[in-house]
Amino acid sequence: MLFENIKGQYQFLKGIEPYSCGAIAAKGYEVVHATLTEPLPWREGFEKVDAHLRESGRGRHALCGVELRCPKPHPMDGFIRFNEEYCELLASWDLYVDGMNPVARTNVAPLYQPPDETTMHGFSYTVPCREENGRTFVIAGAGELREGELVRDGIVRRGETGPVAMMEKAAYVVQVMTDRLAGVGAAWGEVTAVDVYTAHRLDRLLDEVVLAGVGAAQRHGIRLYLARPPVIGIEFEMDIRGVRREIRI
Repeated sequence: MLFENIKGQYQFLKGIEPYSCGAIAAKGYEVVHATLTEPLPWREGFEKVDAHLRESGRGRHALCGVELRCPKPHPMDGFIRFNEEYCELLASWDLYVDGMNPVARTNVAPLYQPPDETTMHGFSYTVPCREENGRTFVIAGAGELREGELVRDGIVRRGETGPVAMMEKAAYVVQVMTDRLAGVGAAWGEVTAVDVYTAHRLDRLLDEVVLAGVGAAQRHGIRLYLARPPVIGIEFEMDIRGVRREIRI
């Protein structure tokens, strides 16, 4: 079910407290994706976001997606503690809508040259556009953790990383992306970026699961990040978006 973020000019799929499952721009607006030229500690990153939104004539409520990089995967309780700090910042920005977090998020741990602390990699926000332009959206990152369950037992094939287990994990994540796309009223043919995050070899998994699952989005290719999801025990994550404008700031 989509909820209105009237102040941000977008709708969002309800997720859990730390993040929504995705956001789609309202009519007359579009989602812009920005990548930071240099990553910043995540709190400083939010200051950068704030400044950029003001320079763009937008308010904080236009923020609809955040991408973070953490030093290493958290134990589940550590991830929950980080989320509490993160949510406090969002609350200080008055971003919550009827108690729900509208901002989608991806948070992964790079395998090589990881940051010393959690940093901001990029973000998404809405701006006005011509109403006849197509829909634009951002879908939050998801690993093989069953929806709505921040518990270790919610991990699909927990503790297994063999070929069959990895294919099952990836298939679950691809289905989550498909479901979230449908949730915002979009389809794979509207996706412009497919990001995959894993420390494992893809092999058959890429051909038989990921590419087979993303349909028409194949034409844009797959961007592979050698990174681990943010929680120990999760091995495969994806996020996707459909935008017309990609910028660096």
